[in-house]
Amino acid sequence: MGRILGFLGMVITMAIGMYIYSVQVKTMTPGAASDNPEETATIMGVKNDLISIANAERGYLAAQGKYASLDELKSTNYISIRGERPPYIYDVEFTSSTFRATATRTVKGAPAQLWIDESMQVEASN
Repeated sequence: MGRILGFLGMVITMAIGMYIYSVQVKTMTPGAASDNPEETATIMGVKNDLISIANAERGYLAAQGKYASLDELKSTNYISIRGERPPYIYDVEFTSSTFRATATRTVKGAPAQLWIDESMQVEASN
C-alpha cells in the first residue's frame, strides 16, 4: 500500500510540474507554439542556457564567495555554453552579491530580452 501511494504521489507531482512548465512556456512565447515551432525551440534553448548560467553562478558563488562574468565562468569550466544562441547573445552583469544573466535578441522579434537572476526565475520582455 505504501509503495502504491508513493508512486501515485510521484505521478501527481510530475503532472503538476509539467502543467506549470507548460503555462510558463505559453506566457513566455505568446502564440509562438502555433506560429513558428523553430522560434519556440530557440526560445526554450535560450531559457535552458540562462538556467545553466544561473546554476554556474550559484556554483561559483559557493566556491569563490562572489559571482562572475560569463567569460570567467567559461574559463574556469563552470559552464561550457557559447556566448550566443542566434538570434540571441548572452551577457552577465554582476556584483559580489547579485547577478543578472541576459539574452538579448539581435534582430526584430519577441521576446526582445530574456533574463534570470539569483531568484532563478526566467523573465521575458517584448
